[in-house]
Amino acid sequence: MLTLDISFKAKTGHVGSALSIKDILTALYFSVMGRGDKFILSKGHAAASLYAALYKKGILSEKELDFFGQDGGLCEHPEAVTPGVEMTAGSLGHGLAFGVGIAHGQKLLKIKSRTFVLISDGECDEGSIWEAALLAPQLKLDNLVAIVDYNRWQCFGRTKEVINLDPLGDKWSAFGWEVKSVDGHNISDILKIFSRIPFRKGKPSLIIAKTNSGKGIPLIENKLIGHYKVFSEDEYKLAREHLEKL
Repeated sequence: MLTLDISFKAKTGHVGSALSIKDILTALYFSVMGRGDKFILSKGHAAASLYAALYKKGILSEKELDFFGQDGGLCEHPEAVTPGVEMTAGSLGHGLAFGVGIAHGQKLLKIKSRTFVLISDGECDEGSIWEAALLAPQLKLDNLVAIVDYNRWQCFGRTKEVINLDPLGDKWSAFGWEVKSVDGHNISDILKIFSRIPFRKGKPSLIIAKTNSGKGIPLIENKLIGHYKVFSEDEYKLAREHLEKL
């Protein structure tokens, strides 16, 4: 509801993209990540959900959250100057390479912490993703976890209609990653998957989280409009009613 609230106030879109990752972020920030662990939101257009999580963790203040999308406030795409944000994200395809660098540094310095990178399925169209995907197994980064938000939509349509990624898991496996899939909206299953990391010693882990864009709001759930929709007052009130029933 915080994600919806701040997006409505700022009159911004990408609510669908933000809601598809809310359960993943809940698991990471409130159960999985420990001190020293790093999180990178590569699909930066979903920043509203990240800000909501950082606020609930006490990293962002209510005033900072209240100025999301406003002049001088939190940007619609995260910036590294913001507390709790590791990487400035906007143009897609860069987060995984950034995460590889952090995870490699953790290994070199013998820091026992992990790096989590959340990317979108449409983002896997980017060649830079696959360059980083090739390097991570070579460096034996079993402290690196990539999560694909597999909601099957990107800005111009279904991922399979723009560039068909399937079989996505087989592609990552062929690049040297240990791959698992999970229902990206089932907290119990998400926690079980994360508890098994690393899936194999000496190999980076890849989680394909099967999600729905706009989860919980019928107006935008599993619809292309969820990528762009700016809610009217009546639509916002109805959307909030649906979320309150979950």
